[in-house]
Amino acid sequence: MRSVKRVLALSVAVLMFSGGVAHAEPAVSIAWTACPDNPDGECATLSVPLDWAKPRGAKIDLAIARHQATDPARRIGVLLVDPGGPGGSAAEFALSGLFSAEVRARFDIVGLDQRGTGGSQAIRCNDLVVGGPSIHPEDEAGFDALLRHNKDVLKKCRERSGPVFDHADGATVAQDMDAARRALGERKISYFGLSYGTTFGQVYAERFGRTVRAMVLDSVVDHSADLLRFVGDRAAASDDAFREFEKWCARSAECSVHGQDVRAAWEAALVRADAEPGGRQSLLDSMYFALRGPDWFYAADLITGTPALRTLAFEPNYESVRLASVCQDFSLRLKYFRDYERMRKDELRRAPIMRGSFLGHDEATACVGVEGKPANPPHRLDIADAPKIMVINAKFDPTTPHAWAVNIKKQAPRNTALLTYEGWGHIAYPRSACTRSNVDDYLLNLTTPAVSCPAVP
Repeated sequence: MRSVKRVLALSVAVLMFSGGVAHAEPAVSIAWTACPDNPDGECATLSVPLDWAKPRGAKIDLAIARHQATDPARRIGVLLVDPGGPGGSAAEFALSGLFSAEVRARFDIVGLDQRGTGGSQAIRCNDLVVGGPSIHPEDEAGFDALLRHNKDVLKKCRERSGPVFDHADGATVAQDMDAARRALGERKISYFGLSYGTTFGQVYAERFGRTVRAMVLDSVVDHSADLLRFVGDRAAASDDAFREFEKWCARSAECSVHGQDVRAAWEAALVRADAEPGGRQSLLDSMYFALRGPDWFYAADLITGTPALRTLAFEPNYESVRLASVCQDFSLRLKYFRDYERMRKDELRRAPIMRGSFLGHDEATACVGVEGKPANPPHRLDIADAPKIMVINAKFDPTTPHAWAVNIKKQAPRNTALLTYEGWGHIAYPRSACTRSNVDDYLLNLTTPAVSCPAVP
């Protein structure tokens, strides 16, 4: 929230860094003030090292907000939350109405804006990204144009943003999270991360597992994914989601293409879209968002050519901060056109209906031109020191495929419990009474969740 940046800051004690784990001197309590635009919340800033490898060096102020437990006599502790994106404001999310009354009664819900987002020196370079060459190059000349454009964007964005641009990866965010824990005076914290926020949660559980009381990873990003799985798994999930839409049209008279061959109607719509410059890709992107919702009425209207106007956007600085975060958390290094061709071939093989993955392709091509190894490289999950972590995912989610949640479970079978929402869309917690009650019971009572929750039409 913009107001977070205006409140008074309180520096936290210098942290000593050794052997990959942060050791803290006694931390001063955070001086909270009322959030000007939310009387139910408290706001502050948290001062942490810009570079955790140089704890006595330059500092950066991070926006932090909390909603105090409404029943302090029964308070369990702190629930640190992150809405993902990247680019979403965790400070705003902490003061949202997503959580149940009982969770809000028992926890101080705290949000720390990821560096580069919200009130934590937000990276704002969206204007540099737009208007570039196609992210679907057809030849080496097209790829070279994309490479030159991206390198120019990276250079200018780094100059505009300052040092934070090179210190915004998931491992750095995990260090910030533990600094918040210490500043709050908590021996252990609980964590609730959505979508890209699950990346931060995984790294935190790996590095600071002994300080975790409970952790929910909702719509999980698999941090072990290589380039082909990062894009290909999402592509396959997009086609799976479209097939679910087809089934709905077959059984629902409310679908505007009910009784038709939906697949044939979709192909015809793509051909019609070819008449407009960029029309096909625009239609594909719009269909992705319809499936992500899901909004099957809108998906049907897209096919018939009578869609209502929609704004397709993520968080306000998603296009900017992903350059500093996603490109440093994953090995998305397409150096040559032949690398791109290999990725694209696999993408189309796995998603012939949706012609690949909107988000996976978009993020992979955004990272073209990024040099060096990722600061927080993907790897097999190692959370041996953490308690049992709850993973929840919709079965038909084109953004974070269910296959990723299954793989997280396979990587850490003793430390994870997977709850599958047998339905559709991105973000599972608010989908039904079943998903809500299972997450709440786990957070409140450390109860192992059910295996699955039925879909809600």
